[in-house]
Amino acid sequence: MNTENGNTSAPSRPRRSFGTRALVLAMVASAALAGGGSWLLASRGGDPHAHEGGAAAKEQWQCPMHPSVVQDHPGDCPICGMKLVEVAAATGPAPQGASPAEGKAQWQCPMHPSIVQDHPGDCPICGMKLVEVKGADEASGGGTPPPGGLSAVTIDPARQQLIGLKVAHAEKGTVGGSWRTSGRVAIDETRVHHVNVKFSGFMEHVHGDFIGRLVKKGEPLFSIYSPELLAAQEEYLLALRTQKTLAEAGGMDADGDALVAAARRKLELWDVPRSEIARLERTGRPTRTITFYSPATGVLTKKDVVPGMRVNAGDMPFEIVDLSRVWVLADAYESDLRHVKIGGPATLALKAFPNRSFEGRVAFIDPLLDPKTRTAKVRVEVPNPKGELKPEMFGEVVFKGTSREGVRIPADAVINSGTQSVVFVALGGGKFEPREVQLGDGDSEFVEVVSGVAAGEGVVTRANFLIDSESRLRASLAALASGSPAPAKAPAEAGADPHAGHGR
Repeated sequence: MNTENGNTSAPSRPRRSFGTRALVLAMVASAALAGGGSWLLASRGGDPHAHEGGAAAKEQWQCPMHPSVVQDHPGDCPICGMKLVEVAAATGPAPQGASPAEGKAQWQCPMHPSIVQDHPGDCPICGMKLVEVKGADEASGGGTPPPGGLSAVTIDPARQQLIGLKVAHAEKGTVGGSWRTSGRVAIDETRVHHVNVKFSGFMEHVHGDFIGRLVKKGEPLFSIYSPELLAAQEEYLLALRTQKTLAEAGGMDADGDALVAAARRKLELWDVPRSEIARLERTGRPTRTITFYSPATGVLTKKDVVPGMRVNAGDMPFEIVDLSRVWVLADAYESDLRHVKIGGPATLALKAFPNRSFEGRVAFIDPLLDPKTRTAKVRVEVPNPKGELKPEMFGEVVFKGTSREGVRIPADAVINSGTQSVVFVALGGGKFEPREVQLGDGDSEFVEVVSGVAAGEGVVTRANFLIDSESRLRASLAALASGSPAPAKAPAEAGADPHAGHGR
């Protein structure tokens, strides 16, 4: 057994020795080959895989519906099955701010912005005609850059007629002469009269029998019976008799006169008409009822009594408003208050009286603004001799100020986005350029242009919102065309093996 084991183990030692030597030789040969290959690549100046990358940079195919799907050969999209479309890929990093299509016209599909060509044609997806897009500088003609989000547009005459486009020219004219706002007719609070009673009594007859009735100054309003008033009449008659007796006795005239004056004064303070006092002196007999008259001409706006009703001292049975002059309360915004001056002229126009205006003057400007509407009330006094102006009528108030000369354009030409005011200027040949303008004073017809448009230039006044939409679309397409339609794949991240994956 030992002999056999010895015979078996004797040849195994040379095998282990030979295997070790072969392994060492193989490692040395691999290292030599790797070093030689690296030297050969370095001597040629780069990685042989760079040629494959250069070829891929020249031609790429992309899915129109899934731009993330990019291949270096034709085929179908693995997501939707649509045919891939050939696109031009970036061959290298472009300078910052540079456009790969700078200086060259490009055509793009309005419905599929990823479809971009350097020549006219049809969209391979929807068949729509491609639209020529240009950069912002080229679209604006190399002049002042257009406002943000807008681009110059070109519209042929047939299409201009179809959309109803109209152009008006900026002109020098009168600006700042007036401004308009809404106004409401109100009663003149200084012409309101309250009729009250200063004693208790009972209504015998009511002459002002309904609200809205026009009464004139001195016209009977009501007749009243009052025990207090009857007693005051008796006191006055007694004072008159006492004055006569003292006068006959002699030497007491002053005391009699004082009694009469006090009794008469009491009747006057109770608003007893002088005609009633004169009748009392003439007849020497008190009357059961006394009639009171209207203190002013106007319209009854309040009536709280009927015949037989009891009234107490301090009650107000009637209210009379004189409408021969009314107020017009206009709303003035903060920016408009500088145009309004007390005593300045103003006109009121109402739908009830077309082609007619009512003249008035500013009487008061509210020192406080309404926190809800951010406006101040401006009071205009307007004569109303015929009573044509009714309280609570609404109309348009025009405040007149000092006018001056300036460049103006129709107010319809201005498109206000909230942050900027834009007009479209006609450059000729069907081309329209958007411009931001600074506006001054204006009204419903014209507005002053401080900067942006010169006198004689044409601006679009009708269909300008359609042109604005077209301009924004062109600007969006130009922004998409200014970059690569199919972004190149990012280079390998730092620290990663550039040859990873080539061995598979």
